[in-house]
Amino acid sequence: MTGQGDEKRVMFEIYRDAEDTGKFRVVYFTELGEHERELEIAAAFRGDHVFDGFILTRERFEAKKVINTILDRLNGGEPVAQADIARQLGPYMP
Repeated sequence: MTGQGDEKRVMFEIYRDAEDTGKFRVVYFTELGEHERELEIAAAFRGDHVFDGFILTRERFEAKKVINTILDRLNGGEPVAQADIARQLGPYMP
């Protein structure tokens, strides 16, 4: 039996690309391959932080749908508070 602390997780960050397009993006750090790791991490580091955390690996597909909806809202100009993001992602986070 696996304890709650032993569950696999995916680390992510939602950020605004401040230097290039100004679009809101997400990076899933623990899913990056060798070749893309440095570029993606550097882009997130240069961007404006919005929200970060972990999603449960077993829930990642549903969580990514929620994150994409949040990105659509942000990129559409809608202000989305961190508390709202946390509430929406709560069921998918450890």
